[in-house]
Amino acid sequence: MNITLIIGWVVSFGLILYGIFSGGEIGWFIDIGSLLITVGGTFGVLIAISPLSMLKNLPKLFKIALLPPKFKAEDYIAQIVEFANTARSKGLLALEDSANKCDDPFMKQSLMLIVDANDSAKVREMLEGSLEFMEQRHEAGANFFSKGASLAPAFGMLGTLVGLVCMLQNLDGGDLGPAMAVALITTFYGSLFANVIFTPLATALQNASADEVLCMQIIIEGVMAIADGSNPRMIKEKLDFMLPKSAKKDEEGKK
Repeated sequence: MNITLIIGWVVSFGLILYGIFSGGEIGWFIDIGSLLITVGGTFGVLIAISPLSMLKNLPKLFKIALLPPKFKAEDYIAQIVEFANTARSKGLLALEDSANKCDDPFMKQSLMLIVDANDSAKVREMLEGSLEFMEQRHEAGANFFSKGASLAPAFGMLGTLVGLVCMLQNLDGGDLGPAMAVALITTFYGSLFANVIFTPLATALQNASADEVLCMQIIIEGVMAIADGSNPRMIKEKLDFMLPKSAKKDEEGKK
C-alpha cells in the first residue's frame, strides 16, 4: 500500500476539518449545487478529452496509485548477476531455463532475445523501444490526474461566478453574507480536489512509473552486458551506479 499517500490524505483532510470546526460548522461547507459544478464539470471535461481506453483503465490507475507494484532495483541486479554467472560458466543457451522461470515478463523477453543469438544492436533497440512505449502509457495515466488538477480550480471559479450572478440577481441585504459564502464554496471545492486529490494521485503514478522504469533500464543494461560476455563482477558494479545514493548506502550497510 502507498502509505505516504494515505498518511498525506489523512493529515490534509484532518487539518482542513480542524480548521473548519475551529471557526465554523461543517454544514457551511456542504452545497450540492457547488459540488456538482466543480466535480461534475471537471470529470465531464476529463471524459471529453480522454480516449475510451484511458477511461476504462481508471480503476487500474487508482489501484496502482494506492497499491503500487513493488520494483526493487537491488533484487533485479542480484538476479542479473546470477544470470551472468550462469552464462559465463554454461553459455548463453543455459539462460533459456532461467528465462522461463522469470516472474518479470520484460526480464524473460530480454533474456530470450539474447539466447536466440539476435544482433545486440537490434536487441537494445527493441528493448529501449519497449521501455519508451511503456513510459508513454504511464505518462498518459499521470497526465489524466494532472489535467484534473488544472481543471478543478477553473470550475471552482466558474461556480463562484455562477453563485455571484445568482446572488446579484436576487440581491437582498439580509441574505448577502450567506449568498456570498455559497458562491465561494465552489472555489474551495476546486482547490481541495486539485491539491489534495488529483495532484497526489498524479505524483503517485509518476513515482510508481519511475521505479519500474529504473528496473527496466537495469534489465536492459544488464542483459546487454551478459550478451557481450562481461565479467559478472563488472556487471554488478556497472548496475550499482544506476541506483540512487540512498539505495547504495542501504546495500553497503547490509554488507
